[in-house]
Amino acid sequence: MSRTTAPAPADRKDGATAPVEGLAHGLKQRHLSMIALGGVIGAGLFVGSGTGIAAAGPSIVIAYALSGVLVMLVMRMLGEMSAANPASGSFSVHAERAFGSWAGFTSGWAFWFLLCVAVGLEAIGAADIMTDWLPGTPEWAWVALFVAAFCATNLAAVKNFGEFEFWFAALKVGAIVLFLGIGVLAIAGLLPGTDSPGTTNLTGDGGFFPHGSEGLVVGLLASVFAYGGLETVTIAAAESEQPVQGVAKAVRTAMWRIALFYVGSMAVIVTLVPWDAEEVTEKGPYVAALNHLGIPGAGQIMDVVILVALLSAMNANVYGASRMACSLVARGQGPRALGRLSHGVPRPAVLVSCLVGFGCVLLSHWSPDRAFVWLLNTIGAIILVVWFFIAASQLVLRRRTEREAPEKLVVRMWAFPVLTWAALAGMAAVFVLMAREEGTRVQLYSTGALTLLLAAIGFVRQRAGRGRTS
Repeated sequence: MSRTTAPAPADRKDGATAPVEGLAHGLKQRHLSMIALGGVIGAGLFVGSGTGIAAAGPSIVIAYALSGVLVMLVMRMLGEMSAANPASGSFSVHAERAFGSWAGFTSGWAFWFLLCVAVGLEAIGAADIMTDWLPGTPEWAWVALFVAAFCATNLAAVKNFGEFEFWFAALKVGAIVLFLGIGVLAIAGLLPGTDSPGTTNLTGDGGFFPHGSEGLVVGLLASVFAYGGLETVTIAAAESEQPVQGVAKAVRTAMWRIALFYVGSMAVIVTLVPWDAEEVTEKGPYVAALNHLGIPGAGQIMDVVILVALLSAMNANVYGASRMACSLVARGQGPRALGRLSHGVPRPAVLVSCLVGFGCVLLSHWSPDRAFVWLLNTIGAIILVVWFFIAASQLVLRRRTEREAPEKLVVRMWAFPVLTWAALAGMAAVFVLMAREEGTRVQLYSTGALTLLLAAIGFVRQRAGRGRTS
């Protein structure tokens, strides 16, 4: 397809939006499978989990298990809706179908903003690693290089994005499986040169709950936000060869992926290493565990893995942001120029998303203590807002689909509607916990203000007839 503007698709009688016309379908099943697998493994798992371990101690395993259950429920609900109605706007399209254009506008643009800021944050993290390896090189140059590289990747055919993510994800999965294998051998006393730690690190030095329930709460909040990024697979599915089958397979394997990569990793780490070891927070829990086992070059090995995780996240977030923007424009909820397609790729949306991400990096240099901190606080709880829209939309759309097109329910939410309500209650509990904790209260309020602002704009547009209603 040559250059054109993404049209606003016609309404279907069920209120659904058709997939964006003109988007390429260049992702193969192997791409989608590996995106789903690798999307679970982010830099937050390798580095950010250290903060949760320091707060919760060995009970971080319970924190990750609880938040993992919530995420599995969210993914099951999203999978049900996405298999029934694949769309590049994913949950934004589902929210619009359920509640009207204001809901699609709010959830879609909030998520787009989150992804754009995340691109900048990941570029900063990757640049920090490179300047450690090559002292004296300017951080801004590495940031510019990474942003330009993934901008170029996403400006080309979608299969390029798929190939990059396939190999990035393969490296991350390989690294985490190798870590788990070494850790299990060490715990069993089968690793040469090491003795089994037994339960010493789990029950000693304060016990399993060294900081009581408060520590568990802090660990729970830290673990919830480590799961962000799972939504990308439902966005990518719309450009795959078999979107329905791809989403169904990805969602059905979510349970063992979360259990293995997150809960399994935390269990191995707190069994091998004392939870209050300074190295856990200073160098990261994975480096601390490998150093404890005497693995040569552990720090360097994990730096490579973390760099790959950051670059993978950058690539996926540029892709997700551009497709979300394109979907919103196609539904009449953004500037039409942003949705222009060239050879099946929304190139203006890619460019703008990358520029916003780079602008966030500039803010970190120009105003690190004010504007940049405000930016970080604003995106702090957006992923929870998105999950709330997913659960609420599924409550409405499940009943509608059962009435009008039950054959589309290829994936079904477990124990509907009991577990959907349980997930909403879990999210509400997390919001309450965020309001209680001084460190997360500002994030909750800042994200709430942004959400209310977007909802107000969405309502005004809907009443004025500028946004489509279902």
